[in-house]
Amino acid sequence: MARIYEFIPGWVSHRKAVIELLNTVQDEQLHYKPWKGAMSFAELVLHITGSMNMFVETVKNGELVQQTEKKSFKTVGDLKAIVIEETKQTRIELELLTDKQLNKIIDFYGTKMTGTALLTTAKDHEIHHKGQLLTYARLMGINSLPFFVIR
Repeated sequence: MARIYEFIPGWVSHRKAVIELLNTVQDEQLHYKPWKGAMSFAELVLHITGSMNMFVETVKNGELVQQTEKKSFKTVGDLKAIVIEETKQTRIELELLTDKQLNKIIDFYGTKMTGTALLTTAKDHEIHHKGQLLTYARLMGINSLPFFVIR
């Protein structure tokens, strides 16, 4: 169980940067897509939060859980509230994971790994997409961006 308490602060420091990034975006920029077929800025934010929840639920259940729920929002404030709430809920779920769940081998789309390894993959996934969000922000003309982690 101690391992999860080592994981959580690192993950939270990256999530805080996503939340802080939302403070730099205007409502009209939420639907920005840098190319045809790309996720919008807001869709990418929700993909980050929803995916982490899916990864945690997968570790909790010991088998792949699909991400299904679509969140609705109208403003940056709405989106930020969703991210903050999902972050709180995901943290609670992380804290409840047992060593047995963390050590269990899970088949994740044909790759077998422990719950701990899957959570590391989840954090890497979040970091990857956070980098995309920072790039989107620069392409939208936002010059003052948060640091990539907030401790």
